[in-house]
Amino acid sequence: MAELLLELFSEEIPARMQARAADDLKRLIGDGLTAAGLSFARAESFVTPRRLTLVMEGLPTAQPDVSEEKRGPRVGAPEQAVAGFLKSAGLASLDQCEQRDSGKGAFWFAVIRREGRPTAQVLDEVIGRALAEFPWPKSMRWATHKVRWVRPLHRILCLFDGAVVPIAFGPVTASDQSEGHRFMAPGAFAATGFADYAAKLDAAKVVLDPAARMAMIRDGVASLAAAEGLTVKPDEGLLAEVTGLVEYPVPLLGRIDDAFMDVPPEVLTTAMRAHQKYFSLLDSNGKLASRFGVVANRFAPDGGKAIIAGNERVLRARLSDAKFFWDGDRKHSLESRLPRLAESIFHAKLGTLADKVERMRVLARHMTFYIPGASAQVAERAARLAKCDLFAEMVGEFPELQGIMGRYYALADGEDPAVADAIAEHYSPAGPNDRCPTAPVSVAVALADKIDTLVGFFGIDEKPTGSKDPYALRRAALGVIRLIVENGLRVPLAAFFALAHGQYGGGLPRDAASTTADLLDFFADRLKVHLRERGVRHDLVVAIFALGGEDDLVRLLARVKALGDFLASEDGANLLVAYRRAANIVRIEEKKDGATYDGEPDEALFEQDEERALSAQLAEVRGAAGALAQHERFGELMGVLATLRRPVDAFFDQVTVNTERPELRGNRLALLSRIGAAMGEVADFSKIEG
Repeated sequence: MAELLLELFSEEIPARMQARAADDLKRLIGDGLTAAGLSFARAESFVTPRRLTLVMEGLPTAQPDVSEEKRGPRVGAPEQAVAGFLKSAGLASLDQCEQRDSGKGAFWFAVIRREGRPTAQVLDEVIGRALAEFPWPKSMRWATHKVRWVRPLHRILCLFDGAVVPIAFGPVTASDQSEGHRFMAPGAFAATGFADYAAKLDAAKVVLDPAARMAMIRDGVASLAAAEGLTVKPDEGLLAEVTGLVEYPVPLLGRIDDAFMDVPPEVLTTAMRAHQKYFSLLDSNGKLASRFGVVANRFAPDGGKAIIAGNERVLRARLSDAKFFWDGDRKHSLESRLPRLAESIFHAKLGTLADKVERMRVLARHMTFYIPGASAQVAERAARLAKCDLFAEMVGEFPELQGIMGRYYALADGEDPAVADAIAEHYSPAGPNDRCPTAPVSVAVALADKIDTLVGFFGIDEKPTGSKDPYALRRAALGVIRLIVENGLRVPLAAFFALAHGQYGGGLPRDAASTTADLLDFFADRLKVHLRERGVRHDLVVAIFALGGEDDLVRLLARVKALGDFLASEDGANLLVAYRRAANIVRIEEKKDGATYDGEPDEALFEQDEERALSAQLAEVRGAAGALAQHERFGELMGVLATLRRPVDAFFDQVTVNTERPELRGNRLALLSRIGAAMGEVADFSKIEG
């Protein structure tokens, strides 16, 4: 068994593409070798900013020999048929074939033996195809070469069993050569295998394993911060990005000028993260410290003093701009920016931002009736100002600070703190890991914003299709679900969809009823996704939604929980089996007879006590179900449903449904159909799986 070592050495690979590229390299070559009949014991890929590396162990030195049998025409078949068979099998004459009796006569058989090729030959084809088909999100041609790669490719190292496999890609032919660190060990070196390659890279100041580089950054910055009584603000995304920018990380600490510390910490953090890839540090009180972590890609003779000074100088210029925006924006109130909303289009078919804000204001006011502690006046004010910070210079420079900067400007204007918080939080929750607002006014404005967006885009038939969701409507729906469920709000969604539709003043091509119906179906799908992450069965959600008319998410979830508890019990599980048995019998007999049996059974035709007992219990369940559901006593409702188990079991044990007497048979089928009708008061049990 032998080892394959492949390194693709190029100019810097964008950090965001590196992890996927390493996985793709292993997958493409692994799949290609497997398809060629070559198995391997282990495969591992690595990536640095300038190299993709793959090592595969346990490869055979050649493909296995294969033998293939091919049956031809019957012995004595026409010459034309025999000639076609020989041609397809790649044989010259029948002397190379065998005659065999298959039990249906004698046939010609060709036994084709193929000798396995050396693995090195197969690797040349497999790797070449993988490089040509490599799925970079973006790639480029360089110079006059026709091949494409993420950045210009400089070297290929390819060794199999210690020998060079001379694969070629564009202008580069493989060798046994690689290179060390760009600054600290720029020379080339030869490798004989992966162990030798890894050792020489280590000596050449290249940390090949991304996990090792990440640990060096995390631990190094944390250690430097701890020495000054500080901690690192957690930021896994930044950590992963910086890992992809350096081949030998050297953490350092720099200082933020005190003149900038009165700028909001979110601005400082965003400027350092987005533009400079610096780590923010926190003091013992959890506040932003006047220090930052930076990761160099080399050791410096002066211990990094010049590197730190250079980064401080660059940051000083960046934060000077931020401070200029901060000071300038506060010279104008948020309210003074309202006229500019009318100059900005929200969507060509949905009006301007001024139109959206007016719709949000109405929705937020009505929403306060369903949110304890929410003031209608404050909610309207917050909705009116919610989008004004979009025209602040700071948000123009850092769009990710929209809402956050609005809060600071609102407080500077002397607005109610609840208004300021609502401006900051009305975009939330922006994802499953984002914090969900709990302040009453914030919740009202956030719901108004998302519901207006959903109704508008569904009203112009711009619904998500497949994986495409350009207006983030799935995220908006999940945001509405979280706002309602996590705050325990009893919001009638259908009524708010209709209200939101009306705010467009007839400007939507789709009517309110169809828009609302589609949105409720959309919410059912989103709710299934939301609950699946919490371990709730999606079919229970479908079974409740199928009843129709349920748009109170809190009540719906209470019903789903009660239904789940019921089905987990012995009575519930057995009753579900009985329901399916009854439904199947009725469906089969209706199809056979070309008739329906959904009418009320005639009690005068009951002949057995089991029929009478089941009918009486069904009537009791149907009588109690509506009242219990109306008063949201869902646990008791399931208890009443459980009383059907014994009479249903007794009916199936003692009563013959398909009797020879037609009128008795029809009556019993009608009684069975009543089981489904009674249970349908609770949920659509036909939607329940398992």
